[in-house]
Amino acid sequence: MKISKERQLFDNRALVALIIPLIIEQFLAVLVGMADSIMVASVGEAAVSGVSLVDNIVVLLINIFSALATGGAVVAGQYLGRKREEEACKSAGQLVWFVTISAVGVTAIVYLCKSFILHGVFGKIEADVMAHANTYLVIVTASIPFIALYNGGAAIFRAMGDSKIPMIVSMIMNVINVSGNAILIYGFHCGTEGVAIPTLVSRAVAALLITILLCNSKRVLHLEKTFRYRFDGAMVKNILKIGVPNGLENSMFQLGKILVLSLVSTFGTYAIAANAVSNAVAMFQILPGISINLAIITVISRCVGARDYEQVKYYTRKLHIITYAWMIVENIIIALLIPTILKVYHLSDLTAQTTEQILLFHAVAVVTIWPLSFSLPCTLRAAGDVQYTMYMSIFSMWIFRIAFSYVLGKYMGLGVFGIWVAMVIDWIFRAICFVIRYLGGKWKHKATV
Repeated sequence: MKISKERQLFDNRALVALIIPLIIEQFLAVLVGMADSIMVASVGEAAVSGVSLVDNIVVLLINIFSALATGGAVVAGQYLGRKREEEACKSAGQLVWFVTISAVGVTAIVYLCKSFILHGVFGKIEADVMAHANTYLVIVTASIPFIALYNGGAAIFRAMGDSKIPMIVSMIMNVINVSGNAILIYGFHCGTEGVAIPTLVSRAVAALLITILLCNSKRVLHLEKTFRYRFDGAMVKNILKIGVPNGLENSMFQLGKILVLSLVSTFGTYAIAANAVSNAVAMFQILPGISINLAIITVISRCVGARDYEQVKYYTRKLHIITYAWMIVENIIIALLIPTILKVYHLSDLTAQTTEQILLFHAVAVVTIWPLSFSLPCTLRAAGDVQYTMYMSIFSMWIFRIAFSYVLGKYMGLGVFGIWVAMVIDWIFRAICFVIRYLGGKWKHKATV
C-alpha cells in the first residue's frame, strides 16, 4: 500500500521529528528508573525490594492518569484531523484541569489507605523491607499530582506533533532526579529518602515547566491563563470515553502485577530482588515500542479524525515495521550487556542467575510478540475502539497472567521465572485477539468526534 506524498498527513521527516524525541524521552525516564534502583542498591537488597514494591503502586496510579491523558490526546488529535482547532484547544484545557484535580483527590486517598497498602496489599514481608517501603511511599505519593499534570501536558504537545518540548522538560526533570539522588545518597548518606525526595522535586519542576509552556497562546493547543476551571461536561465525556476504558485496562494490568508480587514475596527476598532488577532492565527491552506507541496515538488519531482509513493502515504497518526493527537491535545489545548489568547491581549468585534467565527469555518474547500485543491496540484506541481492547486485556490478564502465575510459579515449582512465563502467555492471547479485531475492521466505526 502506497500513499502519495501530497496526501500523507505525516511525511518521513515529520515521523522522525516525532519519534526520535519520544525515544530519547522514554530512554531517559527508564535510565533514571534504573539509576534509582542502582543507587538505592547501595543501601541493600531490602531497600531495592521496598522501593520496587511501592513503585508498583505508584505506577498503577500514574498509569490511570496517563490513560486519561491519552484520552485527551486522542480527542484533540481527532479534532485536529477534522480541522476543528477551537474544539481541540478546548479539549486540551479540560484534560489538564480534570487530570490534575483527580490526581489530588487520589493522592489524599493513598495517604488515608497507607496502612492497608503496606500490610494488606504487600502481605507478609520482612521488617526491613517494610520500613523502606513505608518511607518511600510517604514521600513519593506527594508527587502523583505533579507527574499527572506533566503527562497531561506532554500528551497535548504530542497531539500537536511536537514531542521535542516534552523531551526537553523530561531531560530537566531527570537531571534534577539523578543529581539529587547522588547528592543525598552518596553525599549525605541518606537511605530510601535519598531516592524519594529528588523524585518529588523533579516531578514538581516538570509540572510547572510544562504548564508554563502550554500557556503560550501562539500554539495550536494551549491553556488559558486563568485559575478558573469551567467544567465542560460534553468535552470531558469525550475524553473519559477514551480515557476510562484505557485507564481501567492499564490499572488492571498494573494491579495484576501487584497481585503477583504477593506471590513473588513468598519466594523470598532473592526473588523480589531478581524480579525488581528484571523489571528495570526489561523496560529498556521494550523502550522502542513504548516510544513508538505514543507516536501511533498521535498519527492514527489524526488520520481517523480526517476519516482517511487508508492512511491508518499505511501508518500502522509502517510504524510496526519500525518498532520490530528497533526492538531487535536493542535487545541484541542488551542481551550482550546482561553480565555487565548484573555486576552493577551487586546481586548474590542466586539472584543474578535468576535475573539472567528471566531477561533472556523476556528478550525473545519482546522481539516476536510484544508489538502485536501492545502496539497494535494503540491503533484501535486512537480510532476510538477502546472497549474491545479493555475487555480483552482484562480477561487475558486475569486468566493467563494471574492464574497461570500461580500454576507455573507455585504449583509447578518454576518460582519467579514461572511468573514471567505466564506474562508471555498473556501477550500471546492478546496478540491473537487484536490481530483478529484489526483485520475485521470494526474499529473504523468507533471515532469519538
